Amino acid sequence: MEEEIVTMPLIGDAAPNFKAETTAGEINFPKDYKGKWVILFSHPADFTPVCTTEFMTFSTMQEDFKALNTELIGLSIDSIYAHIAWLRTIKEKIEYRGMKDVEVTFPVIADLKMEVAKKFGMVQPNASTTQAVRAVFIMDPKATIRAILYYPLSNGRNMDEIKRLLIAMQKSDAENIATPANWQPGDDVIIPPPGSCGSAKERVETEEEGKYCLDWFMCLKKQS
Repeated sequence: MEEEIVTMPLIGDAAPNFKAETTAGEINFPKDYKGKWVILFSHPADFTPVCTTEFMTFSTMQEDFKALNTELIGLSIDSIYAHIAWLRTIKEKIEYRGMKDVEVTFPVIADLKMEVAKKFGMVQPNASTTQAVRAVFIMDPKATIRAILYYPLSNGRNMDEIKRLLIAMQKSDAENIATPANWQPGDDVIIPPPGSCGSAKERVETEEEGKYCLDWFMCLKKQS
């Protein structure tokens, strides 16, 4: 029996198209999300503790993501009925770190046949052949994959980091800048390196409000 080869789209690729049944009805990606950023994330299984903490946290941050023109889509290899029962349990019974009565309203894909999970490389046989790993795909308004994060089954994701990365990418797109290590909104940003000796010299010598250079290749800009 041949071993199944796991493939996944890469950063810069067009995200795979799919139609799927979810807890919010059928969705057609990317058609239904035209002009929006999308965070598609998978979880191993319903009624599991790590996934429960993740869904509660994502749900309480949903309005923050909407303010960033971003929609959330969850996925696991479970039925629509299991999803509904689990989400009702979260709302009715689970209290965690001050979060309670949490209603998950973003769509959760029922992917029993693994069709969507396999398109995105979310099923990795050495981890599990029946569960999706904790994958995160961030897609821009053109449905291009801009970031991919993978976590093992045993460890929950940092939702604040996902939000920070989203804000950083949106700022880079809007202002043609890069962000340094550990960047947070309001921190100084990096001006793209010069492409020639002449522009390098000009960059260092030219004064610009808020700009400062540590060397010819590394100039930053203060944020107001």
